[in-house]
Amino acid sequence: MKLRHVGITVTNIEESINFYKSIFGFSIVKDMEEAGEHIDKFSGLKGIDVRTVKMTEEYGGLIELLHYRSHPKTKDENLSHDITHIGCSHFALTVEGLPKLYEHMKEQGVTVLCEPQRSPDGQVLLTFCKDPDGTLIELVEELT
Repeated sequence: MKLRHVGITVTNIEESINFYKSIFGFSIVKDMEEAGEHIDKFSGLKGIDVRTVKMTEEYGGLIELLHYRSHPKTKDENLSHDITHIGCSHFALTVEGLPKLYEHMKEQGVTVLCEPQRSPDGQVLLTFCKDPDGTLIELVEELT
């Protein structure tokens, strides 16, 4: 088994594309419009109209940004949720140079929950940030 991708529903697709490009270096590999019977069937909804943008990072990890024009939601509830939120609470990225990335994120106005912290076993440095819609992202730098 292999993890295929992480799907992230967003309210502003261009803002989210820019965030994942400029902060983490993701690049677009596929940008498509999806609608019709096929997507309605597997979503369990009617009249789906979604823009799907698949983005990858240098090691092949894939995220899928989804902007549902047909079933819009606001980000207000998501912005206030924390790691105890039911469902997918967060996803994690392995990064290099976390202290430098942390400073870059702060300069860009990204919500970062704390300065990078060393794990109790000393093997990683980590912090959490939020994307423009409040999705929690764990950032981990492996030290050993």
